[in-house]
Amino acid sequence: MFIYEVNLTVPTAIAPDYSVWLREHVRTILDLDGFEAAAWYVRHADAPDDAPVGAGDMPDGDEPEGPRFWTLHYQVRDRAALTAYFDEHAAALRQDGADRFAGEVTITRRILEHRRAFTGIPADDGGPMQR
Repeated sequence: MFIYEVNLTVPTAIAPDYSVWLREHVRTILDLDGFEAAAWYVRHADAPDDAPVGAGDMPDGDEPEGPRFWTLHYQVRDRAALTAYFDEHAAALRQDGADRFAGEVTITRRILEHRRAFTGIPADDGGPMQR
């Protein structure tokens, strides 16, 4: 399994419209063969190496001031599905967003390949490092 990660920095002025468009964009991608699920995250400024403190932060559920920092994780079945997306769909889907929002959104992407999942084990069972 792969995670296709898309990191977005969205200016405040277009965030509501971009959010509406992004929901439909995600649905379109999830209709593609091999794209199994998606999750939308808000990146907070209190993480190291992220945005300056206060920018995009959401204390107490209030609307943030400044740009929105969003991350999408698409769960992709296998490398073949991801390759098909890049070869057959990515250019047109990316162009749609660029046409609508005139390059105002900063986007970075990366691919994460699943290696292993870890789960917590209750302390009375010896902890996660027990053999």
